[in-house]
Amino acid sequence: MAAAPVWSVDPRTGKQREQVAVEATAQEVDAVVRAAHETRGSLTDRAVRAAFLRSAADRLQAAKDTLVEVADAETALGPVRLNGELARTCYQLRAFADIVDEGAFLDVVVDHPDDTATPPVPDLRRYKVPLGVVAVYSASNFPFAFSVVGGDTASALAAGNPVVVKSHPDHPGLSELVAKVVRTAAAEHGIPASVLGLVHGFDAGVELIGHPLVAAAGFTGSIRGGRALFDAAAARPTPIPFHGELGSLNPVVVTEAAAAERAEAIGTGLAGSMTMGVGQFCVKPGLVLVPSGASGDGLLKSLTDAVSDTEAGVLLDHRMRDDFVAGVAERAALPDVESPVTPGAGGEHTVSAGFLTVPAARLTAAGTHDLLLEECFGPVTVVARYEDDDEVRAVLSRLPGNLTATVQLSEGEAAGEGRGGEILAELTPLAGRVLVNGWPTGVAVAPAQHHGGPYPATTSTSTSVGGTAIERWLRPVAYQNTPAALLPVELRDENEPGLPRRFNGRLER
Repeated sequence: MAAAPVWSVDPRTGKQREQVAVEATAQEVDAVVRAAHETRGSLTDRAVRAAFLRSAADRLQAAKDTLVEVADAETALGPVRLNGELARTCYQLRAFADIVDEGAFLDVVVDHPDDTATPPVPDLRRYKVPLGVVAVYSASNFPFAFSVVGGDTASALAAGNPVVVKSHPDHPGLSELVAKVVRTAAAEHGIPASVLGLVHGFDAGVELIGHPLVAAAGFTGSIRGGRALFDAAAARPTPIPFHGELGSLNPVVVTEAAAAERAEAIGTGLAGSMTMGVGQFCVKPGLVLVPSGASGDGLLKSLTDAVSDTEAGVLLDHRMRDDFVAGVAERAALPDVESPVTPGAGGEHTVSAGFLTVPAARLTAAGTHDLLLEECFGPVTVVARYEDDDEVRAVLSRLPGNLTATVQLSEGEAAGEGRGGEILAELTPLAGRVLVNGWPTGVAVAPAQHHGGPYPATTSTSTSVGGTAIERWLRPVAYQNTPAALLPVELRDENEPGLPRRFNGRLER
């Protein structure tokens, strides 16, 4: 039987643009993984890895006009957004190159023998080594930053692992182009092109997670798809780490005092955040707790005005569009749910932004309104009107894990008055990033960033953004009573690489 074609599709029209590849067979997936596995030796030199990452960033930047044009044709995200995302991706590659050069991620610890300890301590030297081939599953909504050479791939390569990417069907043409650019950068440093493998097709993704030479996986996508892969990773004869980002409601709590103090600003800010990127950000605020009464009414008026001015937009593909239209209609039909600005179909190929309101009491116990506590991908949010703090606590107690949680406080509450600190403490167990008087859309690439959260936000406690994302693809090894001549250079006493380390209990930098 002939291999199924992989088409590039224009989401603005739903029409096929061109065939860019064919779906990989099980045999082809096997060949790609084995070829990647054979490149491990080419990544052992940290200086070479760092140079490779910087070259990849330089080459991507040089090809930005072509890459952005293809990305826009396949995603309809627009040149401004895509240029920014590509710049972010290049910055991330360079940031990981700096991390590789510094070497602190190796967590080197050296303990000399101590016969006086109880029990006696032998000569022990510990650091971290790469896991092996990493499978990366591309996201639909970030064709650069969470795709072929996004955070998962960049951090895995930085750790010294080859990568095989399962491309997302919404941007296969771009995936091929990006992979070609990165492979060219690899060749500049004597690294085989197969260090970055690329496969297409649903079945190829299933084969990939089960391949015996795949040592770990990273995923960004839906709860359904991510959980299926997570379960498959755990069910293997040799289970492997699966770092999946699956879904997030990203709750927001607006206090009575905050609404009274700056209702208009909060409403406008919420509108901008929930409609950014046509509501296709993983950190879009999907549930907002707003007080009943005049102050909350003022916030809703501001939100209504701002959302009403938002133009219809194109989602990443027509399946997502259909799911969005059906999802908001099902939610809007629930008892006591109102639609001040009705979300839904904006045209044959577009969707219109909107929001729903519901009394918070409807969400405080399990029942028919549980659907409102599930993520709806697209430009919509649910505003739950609460009567008192007890309702806020009751709703928060029912929420699953999230990537973010936000509280909007008044000036006095931010200075320590009222129960701002209590709300912060209530939100902390729910999310990996907690915001005060901000909006969650926009995830900075920074050393202190954490993009993850309790399940189902993610399947592990790790982050997929920021420098510590590299930790996902490493494991510690301790060498005991090993002659110096046989030790990895990073673990020898003289520390010629100049690595940060803990030496006989003392931190050295």
